Amino acid sequence: MKPFPKNLRNIYPFENHFLEFDGLHVHYLDEGRGEAVLMFHGNPTWSFYYRNLILGLRDRFRCIALDHIGCGLSDKPQSYTYRLSDHIENAVRLVEHLNLQRFHIVVHDWGGPIGLGLATRMPEKVGSLVILNTAAFPATEMPLPLKICRLPLLGAILVRGGNLFARPALKMAVCKPLSKEVRAGYLFPYDSWKNRIATLRFVEDIPMNPRHPSFSVLKDIEKNLEKLSGKPMLICWGMQDFVFTEKFLEEWIRRFPKAISHRFSAAGHYLLEDAGDEVLKLVNEFLPSGDPEKVPV
Repeated sequence: MKPFPKNLRNIYPFENHFLEFDGLHVHYLDEGRGEAVLMFHGNPTWSFYYRNLILGLRDRFRCIALDHIGCGLSDKPQSYTYRLSDHIENAVRLVEHLNLQRFHIVVHDWGGPIGLGLATRMPEKVGSLVILNTAAFPATEMPLPLKICRLPLLGAILVRGGNLFARPALKMAVCKPLSKEVRAGYLFPYDSWKNRIATLRFVEDIPMNPRHPSFSVLKDIEKNLEKLSGKPMLICWGMQDFVFTEKFLEEWIRRFPKAISHRFSAAGHYLLEDAGDEVLKLVNEFLPSGDPEKVPV
């Protein structure tokens, strides 16, 4: 991958960390001290999505944000399977590598099934959960743009050839226009056919029926969500999201009636871009206060 642009360092001013396994390098951020807050991004974003949340939390918390294989600054192998189970296993490996005994989780988009797949495997380590426009249960319908991007051959031409997934999202996923620098930040890792492989594979891996290879994995996560029923949960939702609509929010509230929920009427799928300051305030108030000097790193 080309060198990270200096001008983007102004808005993504973090030290890079890499975990190597199976010959692959997985990138993650590890900023601050205190109780760990794990952040899992979706598609077609990367840890860049959480940049301002990290900057706002790292004085009190240890903020850890993973780039999934194929995303962000992680390796982008061409023969990798890119299944939900792979991404969950990578998250588990990161927790084990960092020897985390307790952590909070923030999830968005595909980060939902990945992060909650991790959480349901080790619920005793989970302190609380922050849910941002995502799901951890099967959807009943798929928006037309996603259907088109899943079509054989045409999907690859559009997503990998024309970047017609990540690029349109810069307008379709927000209500407020993004700056030139922020747009460049989102697109930076996905600058070629080769580097856009995970963008397509994530779309292809959306499990809509039992025949799909990841359907049983998602159903297992859904079944095990009850292991997290006693955990404090904060739900922040962009109401202009055309993929994760209000129906998904209502389903989260049905499953977790004690969750604190906030609706943002003028925010889209990229909630942290449209309402980042408000969400940061809510997350700061929600997460347990702790003295970083008394918490081991």
